[in-house]
Amino acid sequence: MHGVPGSVVRAAADERAVAWTMGGAFFASGFAALLYQVIWQRMLGLFAGSDAVTAALVVGAFLLGLGLGSLAAGLLADRLAPRRAAAVFAAVELGIAGFALLSRPFLYDLVVERLGPLLTGRWEVFAVCFAGLLVPTFLMGLSLPVLAKAVVARIETAAHRIGLLYGVNTLGAAAGTLAGGFLIVGSIGFEASIRLGAALNALAALAALAIRARLPDDVPAARAAPVAITAAAPGAMGLPAWTLLVFLSGFLIVALEILWVRVLGIVGQGSAYAFPLILGVFLLADGAGLLYGAHWLRRVRDERRAFILLQSWAALAAAATLLGLWLISAWPPFAAVMGIERFRISAEALGWLAAMAVVLIGPPAFLLGMSFPVVQRAVQRDIATVGFRVGIVQLGNIVGNAAGSVVSGLVLLHQLGSAGTAVALAGLAGGMLLWWLVHCTRDGRRDATAFGLAAATAGVIAIFPSNAAWWSRIHGVGDGQQGIVAEDRSGVAVLRLANGAGPMFITGHTQSRVPFWPHHVLLGALGPAIHPDPREVMVIGVGSGGTPYAAGWNPATERVRAIELIQPVYRVIRDYAARHPDSAPAWLARDPRFELAVGDGRREIFVSGRRWDVVEADAILPQTSHSGMLYSVEFLRLVRDSLKPGGLFVQWAPTRRVVESFVSVFPHAVLLRPLSVLIGSTAPIPLDREALLARFASQTFRDWAARARVEPAEFARMLAAPPVVWTPETPRKGGEVNTDLFPRDEYYLNNPVEWPDDPGS
Repeated sequence: MHGVPGSVVRAAADERAVAWTMGGAFFASGFAALLYQVIWQRMLGLFAGSDAVTAALVVGAFLLGLGLGSLAAGLLADRLAPRRAAAVFAAVELGIAGFALLSRPFLYDLVVERLGPLLTGRWEVFAVCFAGLLVPTFLMGLSLPVLAKAVVARIETAAHRIGLLYGVNTLGAAAGTLAGGFLIVGSIGFEASIRLGAALNALAALAALAIRARLPDDVPAARAAPVAITAAAPGAMGLPAWTLLVFLSGFLIVALEILWVRVLGIVGQGSAYAFPLILGVFLLADGAGLLYGAHWLRRVRDERRAFILLQSWAALAAAATLLGLWLISAWPPFAAVMGIERFRISAEALGWLAAMAVVLIGPPAFLLGMSFPVVQRAVQRDIATVGFRVGIVQLGNIVGNAAGSVVSGLVLLHQLGSAGTAVALAGLAGGMLLWWLVHCTRDGRRDATAFGLAAATAGVIAIFPSNAAWWSRIHGVGDGQQGIVAEDRSGVAVLRLANGAGPMFITGHTQSRVPFWPHHVLLGALGPAIHPDPREVMVIGVGSGGTPYAAGWNPATERVRAIELIQPVYRVIRDYAARHPDSAPAWLARDPRFELAVGDGRREIFVSGRRWDVVEADAILPQTSHSGMLYSVEFLRLVRDSLKPGGLFVQWAPTRRVVESFVSVFPHAVLLRPLSVLIGSTAPIPLDREALLARFASQTFRDWAARARVEPAEFARMLAAPPVVWTPETPRKGGEVNTDLFPRDEYYLNNPVEWPDDPGS
């Protein structure tokens, strides 16, 4: 009996060791990459602003760098021997780690703080973001083609091995998203998280260097006769055609991701944990699909058919589950748990959101993940060109991702809304199906499965609700009520009315209402009531209009500039004003003293250089994602420096950390209670409670408040407790604060939020 030759056994063992070691390295690399992406996007958001257009520019810059790296790797990787490719991969990982360690001084200190006030144009912003992210994203784009060159030893296993690598990397990215979003970033902050990511990149580099001795040191020669694809063979298409299909698949998967983030982000009320949860579920399902697809390949006869059907099943599943969410949203047992009225800042609510994400995102993302190994088997025909083909296909996917992000986020949501975008994406998959059915007809074949999928897709498209009907039901607009709905790329605003009154929902929160809540009116009225000459007032955040409207009550005020991030808020206000021309929102819409602007209030203060008598920040929940940009000590310093001599800043004080941050910046501060509102200045604050209440009892203010249907007598109760006063001589406790790079209140599961009942204690 003859045994297997020892050299063959050793070669197989070496091949397994290489695959496991490099797979682990690629897992660590993916984990670090998603940590970086979230943190770097947050840093550049401070420079570019947090509105939808500039956010898309940052994502576009990130993806463009990845695409250039993939293109370069596709052109260069096949010149490398596997041993040299492992060394290049190690160098790439060390390069990413090095940039990460320098990203705080480069992206934050230089780009945000120094270049931010100088560059304001959209394309200037894009150019700076692209330049700032070019090095690390270019290196990230190099990694898969180079690693494939190091790991793939035989063309027969190329598609399987590359699919496994990409799947492991995607699962690493999912782990980085979930662990980073739920544990790491909220516990140690952005800077320490970056250092952790750099350590993971260094470990990946060390793993590659440790295994490289097991790799061959010669460049594989091209086959004398590469695997041929005849015109009649299944999957008979060239690399350009497959790259186009991968582009469409990349477009579809990211466009769906944008749609899921919009819908589930609103259902999850925009908490800091909602986005990593949604993205993490997406990446987990995508990675699982990649791994399963690598084994499923042996059952595939025609790569073209398999690829088209996977895209179609995914789009149909996405549209059908979204339709199902709409149908059950008003069902009492579901509404009792996840209804729009419930305040869902809790671990239990996040658990329900996770279950919804698994149902909505899991099946389509899994199916789309299965597509990648299918494409690799179709295009990998020669061991000598593995790197080139991986790079080109990856480039097509990344360009599709970028196009899906821009077109879906900036065009489809803007023009069609969420419901229309779901229909358009289902139509894209239907178009791919139609191409396949026409192709089958020309070849004299029939594909019953494809035909059934096309019919089902057409049926879902036909019954899908309009955008107004979609969001009205999600926001609990019932019989006998009216819903004013507006959506664009910046967000969704819904005003639910019964007899002309009701709440306004912005990004899933009950942010305000009409008639206005008294505390919003008091918040807006305080600054102009205390300041002796409040000629110019700025209000950050509009809601239904209560705070900016109240900021204009003083006849001495010449201008109130209100800036709102979610543009549909103004469309809802104007629609309501047209129906109720004598209301306070109607007055706000037509009074020439009010400037109603769209944009990022923090960035406007940062770059405009204007000075104000009073600045007021409308109430925003501190647990909301990106709220830290309006509660950090860096933002407070910007506001302090934008005030005229004796100017006032008025802000809601929802947590102890907000109070600690505020009094660490303003030498003079007052906390009004029990309303819990902070007033800060660089000069002594002329606060006299009795005189303040007398101003609110004046006929001028009462006339102004009457239009808002607010009774000023309620204000005495909101200001009943003795105020807490800080002067430059008052000792500061030096407790925890919110910073740009560690917004603790946003991460409320990691940093319990405390109401400032007695901040002086």
